[in-house]
Amino acid sequence: MTQQAYSFEETVARGPVGDAVLAPMVTLFGAADALEVMAADCRATGLEVRGARPLRSLLDGSGVMLGDIVLVECSQATGADLAALVRLDERAARSGAELVVSTCAEALDAVFACLQTARAQFLLDPTAAERVVAIGHSLARLPGRRLREMDEEERIVLLRLTEEVGRLAEKLDRMALPLGREGGEGMSERLASPGFGYRNEGEKDPLRRPRAPLPDPRLIHRIIHQRRLRGRYFAGALFADPAWDILLDLTAARAEHRRVSVTSLCIAAAVPPTTALRWIQQMTEMRMLVREADPDDRRRAFIALADNVADAMARYFEEVGKDATILV
Repeated sequence: MTQQAYSFEETVARGPVGDAVLAPMVTLFGAADALEVMAADCRATGLEVRGARPLRSLLDGSGVMLGDIVLVECSQATGADLAALVRLDERAARSGAELVVSTCAEALDAVFACLQTARAQFLLDPTAAERVVAIGHSLARLPGRRLREMDEEERIVLLRLTEEVGRLAEKLDRMALPLGREGGEGMSERLASPGFGYRNEGEKDPLRRPRAPLPDPRLIHRIIHQRRLRGRYFAGALFADPAWDILLDLTAARAEHRRVSVTSLCIAAAVPPTTALRWIQQMTEMRMLVREADPDDRRRAFIALADNVADAMARYFEEVGKDATILV
């Protein structure tokens, strides 16, 4: 089947003005086989697919219209594909479209760097369930459905709902496994979601406190090593705490004046990559983390602690003091 077979615009019957006007539309970009899979996932959720085209069609001046949600598959970090992503980022930022971008580990850093302005979710070799969860999150953020940014309480409600999906996925994992067989990375692990939000003491205290020094990075690396040792004797998911692992890794990097790529941070989170990306995105939206462009290579972007979070980590280690050596 040729690529051209998937370059189409669907004609959708419209009902009376009302629900039809509010019905979200989806546009797909990617290779032919990926378009077929993404279209099937969208239809399974009841969403209308406005069009499905190769990613590079964004560069040919054909005036491809974007839907309310745009699903993208980009596993080849070629120059043309990355240029198309930059064009898509600009257009989605102007239109308010929600992006759901699927990629692979090898292309993650380059793909992440191209999408700096639009609201994008990143999925790494996603399953259908992961894509459906991402689509649902995009639906909740569409203009007209969310007239303002979610406050902390609303974020918690949304995250708890996602946790319910994770618990359901865990039951499906157990049902799918033969009796007596232990599963590896199950659906529940891949759908695991961030929990409660970060509270910055400095925002409540009008008096500025003296800035504490960052802890010795050797201490942090020793703590990280101790945390990883548990995985030799117990299931890794039992102790999964990606938010803290991310904060530890970025604190050590800040103390060492070292930059951290998205791929490296996913590894440091010690959870499946898609779960790590979800945490990174959530913590960035909560302004705990910040993106930093690579001035020497536009194809790369780095993640760092926000200044107030770095100060909070420094104060934490200062208060713990010598007892930090026994932290796990």
